[in-house]
Order: sequence, then structure tokens, then C-alpha cells
Amino acid sequence: MLTKKAKYGLKALVYLAGLAPGQTALVADIASENQIPKKFLDAILGELRNAGFVHSKKGKGGGYTLARNPSEIGVGNVIRALDGPLAPIQCASKTVYRRCDDCTDEVHCAVRLVMLKAREAIASVLDSTTLEQMRELGEKGEPGEMLEKGLQLA
Repeated sequence: MLTKKAKYGLKALVYLAGLAPGQTALVADIASENQIPKKFLDAILGELRNAGFVHSKKGKGGGYTLARNPSEIGVGNVIRALDGPLAPIQCASKTVYRRCDDCTDEVHCAVRLVMLKAREAIASVLDSTTLEQMRELGEKGEPGEMLEKGLQLA
């Protein structure tokens, strides 16, 4: 399940993706526009800055801006930076794999096999979607129109 941290982080990045290139936004404005607690958003934007998704500028004209073009920022990478692996259980993870303590036969474990399929389906959608596509989807309000533009949602 997507945490509030990742959800709020994505909302903030989509907001920044809608700004003109080089334009900055204040944390208070992003928080107000997206109904995000400002203190929580401060911490999230700090993590996104450390992960290389945003730049921050202090002083007059300061605020946050995307570090790269929104078409170059994958949604899956943002979620991994804020929430960690996409897999529902560790034995299905590609990045932090760990065998379950109670597992006697990993090759035939039905739970693991289904979770591997779930992880692949989630990663397929999130890794093929950019912030730019996500922003466009929000503007349109319907996933059907995005399918016509080539975004694979299933």
C-alpha cells in the first residue's frame, strides 16, 4: 500500500511538474494547494532533494523546483525513494530480497509466486509512467485518454 509520505511526495512533484521551467514554489504554497501538512511536506521534500528529484533555493525567489524534466522522472523511482521496495513481501523484492523465516520450499510457495506477479504488475505500471504523464492524467481526469497516448495502465 502506498504510504501518505509517497502519496504526498508524488502530489508535490506533480505540482512542481506543472510549473514553468525554472519557476520555484514555496513549501507553504505546495502544501496549501494539495492539502498536505506543511511540516510533513518539509521532511518529504528534504528526502526528495537528497534523492535528486528536486532542487531547493533559499532566499528571495527561493523555493523548490524539479531537478530534471518531468518526462525523465519515473513514478516508480519516486516511490522507491520515499517508501522503499515495491514488493508486498521481501521474498518477492528485487532490491531487498530476503527469504521468509517460515519458508520451507520457496520454489513452490504459492504466496511468494503470487506476490512476485503482483510486484511485476505494479512495477510495470509505475516504472513506465513519468511525472509528466501523471500530471497529464490528472488534468484529463480519465485514464482512457492516457491509453490513447501510449501510457500502459494494465
